[in-house]
Amino acid sequence: MKRFCIAAYVENKYGVLARVAGLFMRKGFNIDSLTVGAVEDKAYSRITLTMNGDDYQCDQLIKQLRKLFNVKNVLLLDDSQSVERELMLIKLAAGTETEAALFRLSRQYGVRLTRATEEVLCAEVAGTPKEIDEVIEAVRPLGIVELCRTGVVALETNRNITD
Repeated sequence: MKRFCIAAYVENKYGVLARVAGLFMRKGFNIDSLTVGAVEDKAYSRITLTMNGDDYQCDQLIKQLRKLFNVKNVLLLDDSQSVERELMLIKLAAGTETEAALFRLSRQYGVRLTRATEEVLCAEVAGTPKEIDEVIEAVRPLGIVELCRTGVVALETNRNITD
């Protein structure tokens, strides 16, 4: 199975996200990551999602997405022609070792301490999904109290999605 990143430019109206998610449910696909937000034109939103499957499944899903009434355009984002980022907030058990690890990770991945108490340190990092996974594995031995990830946002670098 392969990982696919799909961007859909949709009308910013009630129920559009439910229709898109419902299409995945009806086809029996799991959405690994989903982000939605308004774009430069407030009449539209951008849905960015990632999924695993084969080329045929992805192609069929894109064709079905394009048939949905409120969908203006759909793109399959290629790794070599797009940029992906994800944000993670993480809460770690406080301690000297944790602070030192965050300092090292700040140089390597841009991890930034956002809040500190006597019990926990909270940090944020933005990067590729792979980089986020690497940060998680680097701090796992220190005691992850809690974490949350936004899901992938992505832009194709060589054309506009509204084309």
